[in-house]
Amino acid sequence: MSIEVISGDNTEMLFVTFTFSRENVQKIKLISGSRWDPVKKYWVVPKNKRTIRNLYKIFGEKLILDLPSRIWLDSIAENAVHIPDIIRKMEEELILKGYSINTRKNYLGHIQRFLLDIGKDYRVVGPEDIRTYVHRLLEPNSYSHSFINQCISAINFLFFHVLKRGNIRIYLPRPQKEDKLPDVLSQAEIVSIFKTVENVKHRAILFLIYSAGLRVSEVTNLKVQDIDKDRMLIHIRQAKGRKDRFTVLSESALDALRLYVKQYKVNAWLFPGEQEGSHISERSVQSIFKASCIKAKIKKNVSVHSLRHSFATHLLEGGTDLRYIQELLGHKNLKTTEIYTHVSKKDIARIRSPLDSLNFETEKPE
Repeated sequence: MSIEVISGDNTEMLFVTFTFSRENVQKIKLISGSRWDPVKKYWVVPKNKRTIRNLYKIFGEKLILDLPSRIWLDSIAENAVHIPDIIRKMEEELILKGYSINTRKNYLGHIQRFLLDIGKDYRVVGPEDIRTYVHRLLEPNSYSHSFINQCISAINFLFFHVLKRGNIRIYLPRPQKEDKLPDVLSQAEIVSIFKTVENVKHRAILFLIYSAGLRVSEVTNLKVQDIDKDRMLIHIRQAKGRKDRFTVLSESALDALRLYVKQYKVNAWLFPGEQEGSHISERSVQSIFKASCIKAKIKKNVSVHSLRHSFATHLLEGGTDLRYIQELLGHKNLKTTEIYTHVSKKDIARIRSPLDSLNFETEKPE
C-alpha cells in the first residue's frame, strides 16, 4: 500500500496519507514535527528538504510524491537533476494520449521512484537496470503483482513513447497475474456500517456507491444533472477506459440524496469539495468509509471499493444475470465480472460438507 505526500496550498506543510497500520503510524512519528490532523484525517509534516529525505529513507519505494517538481527535486540527491524534465515530458505525452488523471498520477509516481532508486541519469539506463529494479520489487512480501505490472507499464510508456527506445520492451517480462478474490461485505455488515453514518452528505455518498456499484472516482465526479430521477438512472461520464454508462438509481439512495440537498448547497458538483468549484476528494470518501467501518467494528480488511464488490456479489446472489452486472459495473470483458461467481454464496451454500455426513455416534455397551 502506497504512502502519498501532497503539498498544501500557500502553506509550509506537507500532507501524508496512507492506509492505517501501527507500523505506518510508528514510522511517520519518526519525522520531526509530524502531527495528526483529526479533522482532515491526514498527517501533517514540515515542508522542507530534510523531511522529504527522511520520508524516502523511512518509507522507501512505497512513497508517492504528488508535489511540484521544484519541491522534491531540491530534496533528493544530485543524480536526480534530469528527472523533472523527463517527468514533465512524460506527463505531457500521457495527457496527449488521453490517459486519466489517476493513471497519469500512478505512472508518474512509478517513474519517480524508479529513476530515484537506480541513481543514474535516465539517458544511460539499460535493460539490466530495469530488470534489477523489477526483481527487487518482486522480493517476498514487497508488492503485489498488479502493482509491479503497473510499474512495468509505466516504464514501457517512458521508454517507448517518451524516450523512443522501443527495443527496451523485450527485456521486461511481467509477473503472472495473481488470482485474488475481492473482499465482500455481507448485507448485515453493510447495514451496520450505514447505521453509523450520521452526516447526511456522507450517508448519501456511501448509499450511492453501494446501491449503484460505483468506483470512488465515479461518485466524486458526479454532477447534479447526472442523476435522472425520472428514469431512475445515474449517468456515469467518462469513467475507466473513457467510457460512459448508465447504472441504477435506487429509491433509498434517491431519498438520501433528497435529504442531503435540503441541507447542503449543491450547484454543479453533486458532492462539492472544500474549495469553491471543486468536488469532494477521493481521499475524503475513503476516510468517511474507514471511519464508519471502525464505528461498526468491521474486522475485515476492506476499503470503500469493497462496496462496489459487495453490490455485484449481492446482485448475483439475488439472481441477476451476470451480463447485466457487467453492464452496470462498466466492465469491458465478462471475465472481469465472472470473479464474483467465486465469492457468491448462492450455490456454494447449498453444498453439504462430507464432514456433516459422518456418523460420530458410538454404540452403547450392553
